[in-house]
Amino acid sequence: MINIFSKKQKFEQDTIALDNGKSLKITFMQHASLLFEYDGRNIYIDPVAEFDDFKIDFSNLPQADLILVTHDHHDHLDTKAIKAINSDGTQIICNEISAQQLDNATVMHNGDSLSLFDGEIAITAVPAYNITEGHLQFHPKGRDNGYIITLGGTTIYIAGDSEDTDEAYALKNIDIAFLPVNQPYTMTLQQAAKLARAINPHILYPYHFTDTDIAQLPNLLKDTDIEIRLRKMP
Repeated sequence: MINIFSKKQKFEQDTIALDNGKSLKITFMQHASLLFEYDGRNIYIDPVAEFDDFKIDFSNLPQADLILVTHDHHDHLDTKAIKAINSDGTQIICNEISAQQLDNATVMHNGDSLSLFDGEIAITAVPAYNITEGHLQFHPKGRDNGYIITLGGTTIYIAGDSEDTDEAYALKNIDIAFLPVNQPYTMTLQQAAKLARAINPHILYPYHFTDTDIAQLPNLLKDTDIEIRLRKMP
């Protein structure tokens, strides 16, 4: 499961066979930073070079075909990391406030959808916000994005910094879900488990967990058919 991704850096990786006969490789970089490799394309989600004491040298990593930024907090938007993987053909998608720090980015608002790369990949921006009283200021409703990514007949939910919102409970046909679990900023383990039961993904990855003990999550979902995969994301 642990592969050498570059000469200097190691990350955990999963490779998932898709219904169209192709595969999706997921690299778990750190905290909320992910890399999807699909059909020769590199899709980065919230690439950040430094979080706490963990650092990534993005200059050693593959150039991006697509970069998705959920919002402008420092652990999700890093202009230096983006510059290192940006090229003339890179498409950057973000929420409105993040676009103020980025060049040539496409803004998506909650509910917007895009078809990219001749229809190979579809992106929908979905709401990501806090609902717990006293936490609403961290991620106000309508500002930030989560993303639904559809590729190879597989639908992936990247929740971003969100709690278990009404809009999240309404999601259908999710194959892979990335749910954040670090209150007060995102969900508790109990919220994530409740949402997972509702949307019933085939595979669930907790992420953005910092000090949360994610080892408890499988026990909360032991009576479901959801495959919970715990991966190291410093």
